[in-house]
Amino acid sequence: MSILDTPVARLDGTPATLGEITEGKPALLVNVASKCGLTPQYTGLEQLQETYAERGFTVVGLPCNQFMGQEPGSAEEIQEFCSATYGVTFPLTEKIDVNGEDRHPIYQSLVQTPVDGGDAGDIAWNFEKFLIHADGSVAHRFGPRTEPQDPAVVGAIEKLLN
Repeated sequence: MSILDTPVARLDGTPATLGEITEGKPALLVNVASKCGLTPQYTGLEQLQETYAERGFTVVGLPCNQFMGQEPGSAEEIQEFCSATYGVTFPLTEKIDVNGEDRHPIYQSLVQTPVDGGDAGDIAWNFEKFLIHADGSVAHRFGPRTEPQDPAVVGAIEKLLN
């Protein structure tokens, strides 16, 4: 089974699979939070969406409240915050766990990929990024502090889309 076959509801609660959310496109999967010091990365994520959507790419935000309770809001509050504060147009999923015994199946697969220059394993913090091919296989894993506009991220996206 591909990671794309994994069920995950959209932020509004409608059932979907990751493949339906990505629409079969290469994607950057990011565990996001609204009250984190890294939350301004939403700006860069939205810029990636705007830059590469026409070339068949999407960003997907997966809200997570596991890191110091930095995503405490309801689905409606998360949507309002992302839209009003950062103009987010990329898809967001339901709030999920990325670590621990309730880790979402998407992340059970993703955490097997090493972080660039590091080890595989648990998600370190909010805004860890996984660049996936259209078939769901992982191309790259970037740590939380790697900005969306970092040349390594942009270069990896460009390479994936060529």
